[in-house]
Amino acid sequence: MKRYNAWNMLWQGLTGHRGWEPAWRSPEPKPRYDVVIIGGGGHGLACAYYLAKNHGITNVAVLERGWLGGGNTGRNTTVVRSNYYYPQSAALYDFSLRLYEGLSKDLNYNVMFSQRGVMNVLHTRHDMEAGHRWVGAMNLNGIDAFMITREEVKQRIPLLNTAADARYPVLGGFVQPRGGTARHDAVAWGYARAASALGVDILQNCEVTGFRKSAEGRVVGVETNLGYIGAEQVGMAVAGHSSVIAGLAGFRLPVSSYALQAFVSEPLKPVMDTVMTSFGTGMYFSQSDKGGLVIGGGLDHYLSYAQRGNTPMLRHVLGAVADQLPSIGRVRLLRQWAGIVDVVHDSSPILGETPIPGLFINCGWGTGGFKAIPVGGWMLAHHIATGRAHEIAAPFALQRFHTGALVDEAAASGIPH
Repeated sequence: MKRYNAWNMLWQGLTGHRGWEPAWRSPEPKPRYDVVIIGGGGHGLACAYYLAKNHGITNVAVLERGWLGGGNTGRNTTVVRSNYYYPQSAALYDFSLRLYEGLSKDLNYNVMFSQRGVMNVLHTRHDMEAGHRWVGAMNLNGIDAFMITREEVKQRIPLLNTAADARYPVLGGFVQPRGGTARHDAVAWGYARAASALGVDILQNCEVTGFRKSAEGRVVGVETNLGYIGAEQVGMAVAGHSSVIAGLAGFRLPVSSYALQAFVSEPLKPVMDTVMTSFGTGMYFSQSDKGGLVIGGGLDHYLSYAQRGNTPMLRHVLGAVADQLPSIGRVRLLRQWAGIVDVVHDSSPILGETPIPGLFINCGWGTGGFKAIPVGGWMLAHHIATGRAHEIAAPFALQRFHTGALVDEAAASGIPH
C-alpha cells in the first residue's frame, strides 16, 4: 500500500514519481496476479469466472477500459444458437448453448435465457437446397434442426409477407428449437457478480497501454493508465480491438474490424415469439421481453470503428424489414447503434496461445460473439490454467493460419459474416 504524506507530495511534485519510494530503487511492482484478463465484457468476465470455479485460480484481475459489458456485450441482438455447418463450429457453439441452458442456475442470476427457437427463412430454390444440406450437416453433428414448409413459416410468423408476389418470396425454412435469446447485460452482470464472489478483482476505467516483458520475451504484466500490474499470465478478450492490443504486444493478427449495426423499436404488445433470420437479406428479427423489436443485419461493407454504423447497411437492413414485415413499417425506432466486431480471415474465432509466451487470446467471433460468451470464457480459462488447448478449442488456434487448417464459416451461420 502506498503511503501519502507531505514529504511524499513534495517528492511527487519535484520528480513526477508516483510512489513513495525513490524512483531509482525500482521496487518490484505490486499487486502481482496469477492471471490478468484484458477486457471486462462477456468473454473476459466468463474467463475469470471459470478460472476461479473450474480451476481454483482466484488471484485474477479483470481490466476494463470503460464499464462492465459496455462494449459489444451491450451492443448486440442477444441471439443464442448453434446452427453452424462444420463439425468444429458445431461442437464449439453447441457447448456454449448447453452452458446457456444452465447459466441462470450456475450464476444464481437470471440471464433471461428464452429458448423460443431460431428460424431461418428461405427465399429461393438455391436457399432450399442449402437449407436441406445445412440441416443434414447439423443433424450429423448432433444439433437439433428440421425443415419446415412455407405454410408452417406463415403459421409461426404471421407478420411475415409470404405472398407469391413478395419481393422476397418464402419457399420454406428450417428451425433450431433450442435456440433463442438472452439478456445481454444480465449475462455480463451475472458473470461479474459470480467471479467477484469467488475472489476475482474487477477494475473498471483501467485501460491497458502496453505490455512489460522479461529478458526472454515472456509477458510479465501490463502497463495501464492506473499504473503497472504484474501477472504470471495474461489473457485478452477485447472484441473489436484485438488487433490494437496485439500490436501493443508486438504481433499481428489476421483480423479486420467492422461495424455491426442493430436497432430497437418502441415497445409493442407481443407480436413475435421466435427469432427470424432471412437468407435473402441477412436481416434478423425478434422481440424482447420489454416489447421492443430487436433488429440486426450483416456487417458494414468497409472497415470502421464508428459505433454509429454507416448509412448503406442501415438502409439495407431497414429496407429488408419494410419489405418482409410490412405491417410494422410505421413502428418507430427508439435507438440504433453499432458494435465493433473482429472478423478473422476464415470467419472463425481464434482461441489459445499467441507468439508471445504467457499471453493468450480470445478473439475473432465476428457476428457470433454473444452466443459464444460461455464457451469463449471456458476455453480460454482451460488453456490458461492447464497450459494446453481444450479439444473443442484446438481447431481454432492461431497456428491454423500457418498450417492451412482453416475453419471457413464465412456463410455457414445463416447470416453474412
